[in-house]
Amino acid sequence: MIEARSLTKSYADLRRGEFVALDALSFSAQAGEVYGLLGPNGAGKTTALRILSTVLQPTSGTAMVNGFDCVTQPALVRHHIGFISANTAVYDRMTAWEMVEYFGRLYGMEKDYLRDRMESLFDRLQMQEIRDLLGAKMSTGMKQKVSIARAIVHDPPVLIFDEATNGLDVLVARALLDTVAELRDQGKCIIFSTHIMREAERLCDRLAIVHQGRMLAEGSMDELYETYGHRDLEDLFFDLIQRHGEEPRAVEKQPLEN
Repeated sequence: MIEARSLTKSYADLRRGEFVALDALSFSAQAGEVYGLLGPNGAGKTTALRILSTVLQPTSGTAMVNGFDCVTQPALVRHHIGFISANTAVYDRMTAWEMVEYFGRLYGMEKDYLRDRMESLFDRLQMQEIRDLLGAKMSTGMKQKVSIARAIVHDPPVLIFDEATNGLDVLVARALLDTVAELRDQGKCIIFSTHIMREAERLCDRLAIVHQGRMLAEGSMDELYETYGHRDLEDLFFDLIQRHGEEPRAVEKQPLEN
């Protein structure tokens, strides 16, 4: 479903010279799994996801989504993905129903099918009570539900979550993680970027630890624990960073809610 090969993204910096945000990052993700990108702020996770969602073009390397090239076939890629982040804007003057409907129409969905699809989504995401609520009056959790609904209204096979729980309270964040798990069980291919270790431990089938644009390790939790001799993701992460001569920063370990 997703194939990234040697993705590199560099920028010219007047003071530091060339800045490499991604350094030959390669990974793949399949249908029915959550593939995690774990790393501190500034690790390059968002850069990689913006390339996959066709917002950025790589300096070199290739990215394929569901068989389509992110550089040469961006329109086809966008029809096959849904993108959710903590910064997805919600229009203040549109209701929840109007916003999701608007995005469905952008994807060219037939009117009757779109209406049926929206009714199903609003039921599943428990959004019926906010369907006529304006964006300006929504809480953060309500806005995130709308963001998820409009990202999946066209039933894409690939979903990208970029630090999607940032700024959410614990109950809303837990609900979002439950939604991600349900989408995986429906056979979706999901890329889940986070800097919160307990999210990665709880949700991801496979995990890539990323730092300074490079992949430091990859595998299932059991494979990572066996390879690096740790039974705790935080210890594993700190060990890997220290091996590369850096002090870890901005990575959170939070307790799981019962």
